[in-house]
Amino acid sequence: MTRVSSSTTHISIWQRLIFALGIGFFLPQALCEAIIKGNFTQGGLVIGSLAERSDVWQDDEKLDITKTGFYLLGFGRDASREVVVTIKPTKGKTRITTYQIKKRNYNTQRIEGLSTHQVSPTSKKDLTRINKEINQIKRARALLIQEEYFKSGFIWPAKGLISGVYGSQRILNGEPRRPHYGIDIAGKSGDLIVAPADGIVTLVQIDNFFSGQTLILDHGYRLSSSFLHLSEINVSEGQVVKKGEVIGRMGSTGRSTGPHLDWRINLRNHRIDPQLLVPPM
Repeated sequence: MTRVSSSTTHISIWQRLIFALGIGFFLPQALCEAIIKGNFTQGGLVIGSLAERSDVWQDDEKLDITKTGFYLLGFGRDASREVVVTIKPTKGKTRITTYQIKKRNYNTQRIEGLSTHQVSPTSKKDLTRINKEINQIKRARALLIQEEYFKSGFIWPAKGLISGVYGSQRILNGEPRRPHYGIDIAGKSGDLIVAPADGIVTLVQIDNFFSGQTLILDHGYRLSSSFLHLSEINVSEGQVVKKGEVIGRMGSTGRSTGPHLDWRINLRNHRIDPQLLVPPM
C-alpha cells in the first residue's frame, strides 16, 4: 500500500476519524503513515487521507476532495475484484495503487403478501409517478454538500430485529426482483428513528409509491443515508441534524408487509452496506 507522511495536525484529525467511524479502521504504526483504511469488500466504504494537495481517481471516476484532504471510495454489491486508485499531486509523482476487493455471497429472500400493483405496476399513472419519484431521489443523491458531516461516525438509526440484509436477492410474491440494497430493521410502528451521523436533509417524500414516507440525509461529499417506509418525518429539507437526533418514526408505508426501517447508504453511484459502518447492534 502506498503511504505518505502527515503533519501533527493532520494526524490528530485522522485519529479522531479512526475512532469515530466503525468501518474496520485500525491505528497504523507510529500513527503517522495512514492514508487509506476501510472495507475493501463489495458493499464497502473506504476513506483516504491526503498529506498534500492532489487529484484522486477511483478507476476512471474523479473523486471529490474534502476541505481537510479526505476522499471516499465506495464499492457496490457487484463491484469488480480490484480497484485502481490514482493519486496525482499538484507537485510530485503520480501514484497508482491496485487494491483487491473481497467478493461476497448473498442470500435469497422471499417476501409474500405484497400488493400486486406495487410488485408489478402497469398503469401509466403509476409509472409516471414512479419515474418522477426516482428522479427526485437521484437529484438529491447527486448533490455535492461540501461539509464533512461523515466525520461524526455512524450509529444504528433504530434498534430491532434485522429482517433483511444488504445484497440479498429479492423474490416478491414469487417473482424475482432487484437485490436489496439496504438493511431492514423491524420494530413497532412509531418507534423512534435517529440520525446515524451528522448531516443535512436533502429530500422529504411524504408518499413515495414504493418506499412510502422517505427521507434522505446527506453526510457530505455525496455520501447519503436514505430512510424508507416511515410513519412520520420530524425534520424538513435543508435542516442540519446531529448524530442521534430524532428524525422520524418507524412505519409500514409504501411497499411493505409490516413496520420496519429500510436504511440505505449511497456514495455517489455506489450502494454501500450500512451494516459495515456500525458496530454490532
